[in-house]
Amino acid sequence: MDVLTLLDYLIRGLSLGSVYAIIALGYTMVYGIAKMLNFAHGDVIMVGAYVCFFAMTGLSPMFEAGSMAAAVVPALAGVVLSMAVCTVLGVVIEGLAYKPLRQAPSLAVLITAIGVSYFLQNSALILWSSSPKIFSPIVGSGSQKIGPLTISHVTLVTIAACVVIMLALTAFTGRTKMGKAMRAVSEDKGAAQLMGINVNRTISMTFAIGSALAAIAGVLLCSAYPTLTPTTGSMPGIKAFTAAVFGGIGSIPGAVIGAFLIGICENIIKALPFEGATTFVDAFTFALLIIVLVFKPTGLFGEKATEKV
Repeated sequence: MDVLTLLDYLIRGLSLGSVYAIIALGYTMVYGIAKMLNFAHGDVIMVGAYVCFFAMTGLSPMFEAGSMAAAVVPALAGVVLSMAVCTVLGVVIEGLAYKPLRQAPSLAVLITAIGVSYFLQNSALILWSSSPKIFSPIVGSGSQKIGPLTISHVTLVTIAACVVIMLALTAFTGRTKMGKAMRAVSEDKGAAQLMGINVNRTISMTFAIGSALAAIAGVLLCSAYPTLTPTTGSMPGIKAFTAAVFGGIGSIPGAVIGAFLIGICENIIKALPFEGATTFVDAFTFALLIIVLVFKPTGLFGEKATEKV
């Protein structure tokens, strides 16, 4: 494998890792603040992709083919509508399915999350059928020449979006009133409530932000891999969860770094010169999850939880 080929795989890995990172940020925020694993998160990705697909399909005929408006308006409207729908969906899921289980055992929350996941998948099957939809990239199918490398616009936008989202979330949680409330709720819900913080509103806001990120991830995922089905978000959701655990669930930089590493490793494995390398990719991800849980359950950047007495 020459240097250019290796660089190409690294860039593709960063692009895939960026999608995983945006999804993982939703996982890590919800777990860090609400202390629950929302396994329906991957299906919110799918809903966001479908909303964007139908918005773009419906708006595109309204503009002259080949014009700037035809390239920008449907894609922008699709992304905004997707984020809006997923934000509302996330808040509704939290209010109906998770809020009544705040004091319930973690197993009850886990089973509920799996139930919500299957409900969303089967609802998508009923509404949109199982036939694959071909998703048009939101930034077109062009590419940019950077030195000896040719990088697609989708790859550049995906990596840039991931970096911007990570920086924005870090600033939001560290500098805004709501962000500080989230950190307080993450540390101790009871103490936060005594300080006048509305815990229910804070957790709902966390689900809203995570679901909006899921919509962005769904659009970027389907722009890079343009086949859309009701199960599109399942595997990326599980891999993003692995990335969040690997980096340290609850840590924003940890989720991003873990996702980048998994994305790069997956693409390098695909390039290995032996038969079945592509099918080994999923096995690698789940093997990594098992190893991390056994030897370093807090992940690379996670902090060991202290028992309050």
